[in-house]
Amino acid sequence: MSFLGKIFTWWDGATIGTLLGSAMSGEKVGTDAQGNTYYRAKKRQAAGSPFAGRERRWVIYNGANDASRVPAEWHGWLHGSFADEDNPGVPDSNLPPARIWEVDYTPNATGTAAAYRPQGALERGGKRAAATGDYQAWSPED
Repeated sequence: MSFLGKIFTWWDGATIGTLLGSAMSGEKVGTDAQGNTYYRAKKRQAAGSPFAGRERRWVIYNGANDASRVPAEWHGWLHGSFADEDNPGVPDSNLPPARIWEVDYTPNATGTAAAYRPQGALERGGKRAAATGDYQAWSPED
């Protein structure tokens, strides 16, 4: 992305201001499997703030900004959902072991060629299955 694009756009990665702010006022906490980097503020929110006493946390995405790219464990960390808030370490220390049925992350395909298209969708030719006979169309003359 161009330098001007980094200054004025937020939807395709972090802006210059976010990157500088993270470097100056943030402490890097960790990185997930997709390369997203997680930060927390070096100091707590001021007393007059609506979030007084709480720790500010944020993510810098590796690529496009898409909230569905944040894994569940890091989502919990970002929102302060872990029980031990006195020791808000990286999520790996707060997670149970992975279950056999858990699958790896797959990106949100909405709006792409890989998106789900049900039978009858215009992108699949617009042909629906015939009615089963239990439906009778209403007409005002009846």
